[in-house]
Amino acid sequence: MPTLRAYTPTDAPACLALFDTNVPRYFGPHERHDFANYLLHPDRAHDYLVIEHNGHVVACGGLALDNEHTAAFCWGMVDNAQHRQGLGKQLSHARLAHAKALGAQRVTLSTSQHTQDFYAGLGFAVTHITPDGHGPGLDAVEMVLELAPR
Repeated sequence: MPTLRAYTPTDAPACLALFDTNVPRYFGPHERHDFANYLLHPDRAHDYLVIEHNGHVVACGGLALDNEHTAAFCWGMVDNAQHRQGLGKQLSHARLAHAKALGAQRVTLSTSQHTQDFYAGLGFAVTHITPDGHGPGLDAVEMVLELAPR
């Protein structure tokens, strides 16, 4: 059974390996350096999650507070060989619960045309699309989910 837990710095190589399984369809190779730097930040132990299955990290994703009312999904991904097995949904629901616990009223994200339908299925709505915004062939699809008041 997959286990959700907080990220630790020792997870960085596994998270980078997950990233690599999703290039070039979901991430551009040029984004790897930014992701590696993101993983080095001390706050990752508090705002980034991993899902382990059979001793291997199979998914990871974070949540950042943009302000007191808005949180943002950050660097969410599932091992390409594990897509369509519910891991992305498990990770997204955990991050949404965290956003609600922090008092956020909305959650934003920037994804691509390849995953916008997944997030739409969770209730996110498209607010803007920038063709090739994440790199050649990867549109930047900005989305938002309004959370129910607490």
